[in-house]
Amino acid sequence: MRKLLSKYADKLAWTGLAVPGSILFGGRDDSVEWVGDDSSRPILEEVFERLAVGSLLLFRPSEPWSSMIGLLAPESGGAIRPSDCENRTFLHEIPVAPRLEAGILAGLLGRRRSAVVPGPRIAAWGSVSPEQAFVSASSVCFSCFVKFMADYLDALEAGRRPPEAWRRVVEAVRSGAGVAPFGAGGGGALSVGPFRSEAAVRAAIAEVGARTVESGLVDSYFGNVSWLLDGVLYISQTASSLDELAGATDACPLDGSSCTPITASSEYMAHVEALRATGADGILHGHPRFAVISSLACGRPSCGGRGSCHIRCPHARRAGGAPIVSGEIGAGPTGLYRTLPSALAGSDAAIVHGHGVFTVARGDFRGAFDVLSGVEQACRAEYFERIDRIDRGG
Repeated sequence: MRKLLSKYADKLAWTGLAVPGSILFGGRDDSVEWVGDDSSRPILEEVFERLAVGSLLLFRPSEPWSSMIGLLAPESGGAIRPSDCENRTFLHEIPVAPRLEAGILAGLLGRRRSAVVPGPRIAAWGSVSPEQAFVSASSVCFSCFVKFMADYLDALEAGRRPPEAWRRVVEAVRSGAGVAPFGAGGGGALSVGPFRSEAAVRAAIAEVGARTVESGLVDSYFGNVSWLLDGVLYISQTASSLDELAGATDACPLDGSSCTPITASSEYMAHVEALRATGADGILHGHPRFAVISSLACGRPSCGGRGSCHIRCPHARRAGGAPIVSGEIGAGPTGLYRTLPSALAGSDAAIVHGHGVFTVARGDFRGAFDVLSGVEQACRAEYFERIDRIDRGG
């Protein structure tokens, strides 16, 4: 247990999400073990007694997340309600505690995966593994970053001037404080195709998944990768970490001879239909922050469809050189498998509203990775250009 706690505590520090030395991580096995030392430990120990959970995490987020969360959180408690896909499907809302008290925190964590407590600090739990607490906490950081930046731009475009404290945070992000722009391209180190064996496919999927995480093109474990070889779609498993895909890729025969596709990935059908529409070999999907922000900040504050944009949007939009489409996870009537294929048929990338970027891979993953990185770079540049244009009165 201690090894796992240390692994994910180190990962929080490596990603830059947590202030060094602020991480308190407890895990329950035969007994409760702790990594980190904090005066709040007695409170978390009491929360452990109140909840049937396997792990508990508490840490102070680094900048700019700390300022963002502090400005988004209601002072007297309540909730932060982002509108990105991760929050809609995974967190639902981020409750805010008025104070760090065992009874209050246990109550909030009893109905949600994570919570914000004064400081601000982020608390999260895992039912079994410390990884689950890590995923929830990093998802809070992602969702709050996206909401903060999208709300700031929405306010400007609606003619409202956000508080000066908000502007300072946005300008800090522009300067690279805490969230430095990643370099475009850089896919040359990825394996060169074609991939002619199952082993080569699995190795390439694991390699590009790890590279996507290392490059900051996905937070937590969200995103997926697939490759089609000899009538079999190899796709990363639902809830698998993109930087740990060795042994976490399912083989799904397209002839229906296996039940594996049922549980392989919630986006299995979207990948299959996108490959059929494009004739490509694979799909790379990440959740880069500014592409998601661009999909949410549409510049139409009075649009009657706001709030249901992820289901259906009446406006044709683009960002970072890629079309933006609606579509929900799964195979329902508004599922991605209906909206994504046609968008990718005319472009090497598509942004799904509030969700992330899908790119097509041909021959190997080098081009798909370069396109994914390039779309995010372009969305970041366009975001600040929109702010500057408003500031100039344009």
